[in-house]
Amino acid sequence: MKASRSGTVAVSASQRVHNTGVYMARHWQLYLIFILPAVVLTLIFKYMPMGGILIAFQDYNPFQGILGSEWVGLEHFQRFMSSPDFQRYLVNTLKLSVYGLLWGFPVPIILAFLLNRIESKKIKQKIQLVLYMPNFISVIVLCGMVRVLLSVTGPLNGLLHTSINFMTIPEAFRPIYIISGIWQGAGWSSIMYTASLSNASKDLKEAAMIDGANLLQQIMTVEWPAIKDMVVIQFILQAGNIMSIGFEKAYALQTDLNMQTSEIIATYVYKRGLIDGDYSFSTAVGLFNTVVNVILLIAVNKIVAKMNDGKGL
Repeated sequence: MKASRSGTVAVSASQRVHNTGVYMARHWQLYLIFILPAVVLTLIFKYMPMGGILIAFQDYNPFQGILGSEWVGLEHFQRFMSSPDFQRYLVNTLKLSVYGLLWGFPVPIILAFLLNRIESKKIKQKIQLVLYMPNFISVIVLCGMVRVLLSVTGPLNGLLHTSINFMTIPEAFRPIYIISGIWQGAGWSSIMYTASLSNASKDLKEAAMIDGANLLQQIMTVEWPAIKDMVVIQFILQAGNIMSIGFEKAYALQTDLNMQTSEIIATYVYKRGLIDGDYSFSTAVGLFNTVVNVILLIAVNKIVAKMNDGKGL
């Protein structure tokens, strides 16, 4: 009886797949209409701009164009890596990214676990609203808020009864950058973990509580397995983007007195490319940044896969 039921289910499943394939083959024009705009937009805005990478290997002249500019090979890469400031830019970028990952990555996970303990839906929704709101504040507005908060006459100095200009202290730039980033994005990043926790078995949770499991034991045995794969994927993606720090926030929080720690590769590319007009050199630096990101993504994926029973991206 069981064999016949499983056979019927298998046949019906294969039949549904076959029927779906036949339907798609007959109505391919309909699918083409829906897919074509997305494909065209992807080609125009994602793949065609990749041709601009050629500028990194040229002494680019806007009037002569990419095809008419002189080829110089790896000259711009050599100039950047032989620069006396290369090490400082690279170290500043890595420190901001690595410290931000180490301190910021666990926070959304912890928030998701805490939100999952709230039984009242109304209270949970209100708390989530408060946590999600900072994500919708623009980077420039956030930096303005930080500058006002940490100014000599700001609320923080008023609370501490001091007159310290934190924005002029090089050692304070990284904590300011990282803490403000966690405050802005942690709540929004916790959404995917909160959604994954909805798959955790309530029956197992109740059984663990009956057996006398404490809060930590409940999380490790019931809730953690439900979000483990999501945590691994997010860690690989974030670790692979270690070098991808946008210049907006670093540039907006930058002052003449904290340049020692605030000048990163992204702000350097912006200044050399758009302000100084050295397009070839800035493109080479940006390409270097991208190549390092790709290498890190592949390396981290392999390392995590070995540590996670072969499961990676």
